[in-house]
Formats: sequence, C-alpha cells, structure tokens
Amino acid sequence: MTEEIKNMLAQTPTPPYYAVIFSSIMNKELEGYHEMANAMVELAEQQAGFLGMESAREEVGITVSYWRSLSDIHSWQQNSKHLAAQKLGRSVWYKDFTVRISKVEKCYGFSS
Repeated sequence: MTEEIKNMLAQTPTPPYYAVIFSSIMNKELEGYHEMANAMVELAEQQAGFLGMESAREEVGITVSYWRSLSDIHSWQQNSKHLAAQKLGRSVWYKDFTVRISKVEKCYGFSS
C-alpha cells in the first residue's frame, strides 16, 4: 500500500469516539459543489473534537467524519458556514441523503 493511499484513511485514536456517516446521491446541478465541499473539509479540520474523515463517491457518495464527542458533532452541525452549506445541499446539490451518527467502540485494521 502506498503512503498516499494509506493517508486516505483517517488516523483515529483508541475508541470510544463517534462517526458521522453521510450517504448521498447527487443531483445533476453541481455548480459550486466541489469548492464548497473543499471549504467544508478545511472548516471541519479546525473544529474542536474533529478526528479525521474518509470519503468515496461513485453513484452513492459516503463520507465518514470522526469526532471525539456528541457535543463536538452538535457544534459542527450548528456552525454558521456549515448551516449555509447544508441549505445549498438540500436545495441544489443532493437528490437524497442520510446522516447517521454512531459510537465507535472497537477499531482494528490491516495494512500491507
């Protein structure tokens, strides 16, 4: 596994911590989406309790962000810039989406 690919996986601490799983299907209108998505990643990285993120997109996109606590997730959800991005997502970019929040109690992996 190359270092570049390995760095695509979030380096999280020992559990417990929380995962926010955002699954989505895009609309055809994507103007401004990529710029906003990049801005939201940069903003999330500055938030208290942010631990990392992983994302993949084909027909269904899945982004998982990792957080230290539920209160850190709530603060992120209420961030004014994030609220503006959410509004655009609902009205322009997403055909459908689901957000799931779960507690990570165990984590293990493999690297070749």
